[in-house]
Amino acid sequence: MTASRPRSFSRGWLLASCVPTLLVLGMAVSVPSASPRSPQVATAQVPEMPEMPGMAHAAGTSQGLARGLAAEQDGYRLDAATCSVPAGRPTAYRFTITGPDGTPVTDFAVHQTRKLHFYAIRTDLTGFQHLHPGLADDGTWTADLAALAPGTWRLYADFIPNTGPHAPELVLSRTVTVPGRATPTPLPAPTDSTTVDGYTVTLHAQPMAGAHQLTATVSQDGRPVTDLQPYLDAYAHLSAFHEGDQALAHLHPANTVNGDHGGPTLTFQALLPEPGNWHVFLQFQTAGQLHTAELTLHVD
Repeated sequence: MTASRPRSFSRGWLLASCVPTLLVLGMAVSVPSASPRSPQVATAQVPEMPEMPGMAHAAGTSQGLARGLAAEQDGYRLDAATCSVPAGRPTAYRFTITGPDGTPVTDFAVHQTRKLHFYAIRTDLTGFQHLHPGLADDGTWTADLAALAPGTWRLYADFIPNTGPHAPELVLSRTVTVPGRATPTPLPAPTDSTTVDGYTVTLHAQPMAGAHQLTATVSQDGRPVTDLQPYLDAYAHLSAFHEGDQALAHLHPANTVNGDHGGPTLTFQALLPEPGNWHVFLQFQTAGQLHTAELTLHVD
């Protein structure tokens, strides 16, 4: 990978800070061979533009579809009191999800063992956090963010309103600014394997039109790992963010959970809809410890 990032492909509308947008679906993923990591360079950020009046919000509701670039969908809205959080120290970020009637929602369905999943990522796709906020009786959520580096961050709320068996899963987001001098980190070059905490994670993608299969294998010292523990009711949790617009795709393996006997192979059904680079965070648990492996995939 050279010092400059790959040319971005066409995207949906740009968005204003604290006001997100729409994503167009359809493509497949391939994993090229690894290349050397680029040297760190400072890249200018493109100013975000206000959302146009009457713009429709859309987001996939099936697991594996990239979404999360809108603050509002289907009458539900992510509201927060601030568009800025301090740098360098933990922050309690408070927000509400208002429903179609305009009042804060207090009844959420449990999915993947939680009522709401919360993600944070900086515009250069660094600083990933996956949290589970607490909910107050008045509908206020509190996400305990670890210290954030200066720059622009996108914060996502993933939830299902408890309105019935067919209620859709929604992912809403807003951006926040962290004051200070931001030093962008270049995205690592695409690769199919990475190591974290002594575990090697290898991804295998099969290019297909539309949905595709993504397989991950976990090994340690060259031996297959077969003692993965359930994490959020699955043997892994995969979050992928698109370089440029920060579209989110998250998926869970289709493997049946059978106690602490997961691995070494995890199979996902995925759709990463835009061409370009996606930064992937694969979380899995062994012996009570959560591991987060990260690498870059390239979508043609």
